Amino acid sequence: MTFLWDHGGATVAEVREGLETELAYTTVLTILRNLEAKGVVRREEEGRGHRYFPVVERETARESALQRLIDRFFGGNPESLLTHLVEGQHVSEEEIQALRRRLEEERARSQADGA
Repeated sequence: MTFLWDHGGATVAEVREGLETELAYTTVLTILRNLEAKGVVRREEEGRGHRYFPVVERETARESALQRLIDRFFGGNPESLLTHLVEGQHVSEEEIQALRRRLEEERARSQADGA
């Protein structure tokens, strides 16, 4: 999906060439067909093949994937995810301060929306 988002659309061969991991053509084709079946990409005929285009915006997909991760591994609790990230990773003091600022900004925005 990242390749499609970055390039606006691509053929199977173009996706395959742009990946960091070497995958068989048929593997990339299968992945793209599965994504099409899920409705997140569409395809258009191009010569003897097809060009695939993203249907879902990157941010929408990111939010959906994150929610599934939180639901599946953290019991639907975003705080558990944040705790795991802070405790399980080597988070610098600068990153903690940036997180703290972001949380304060979010709290202020939520309070302004609720007022």
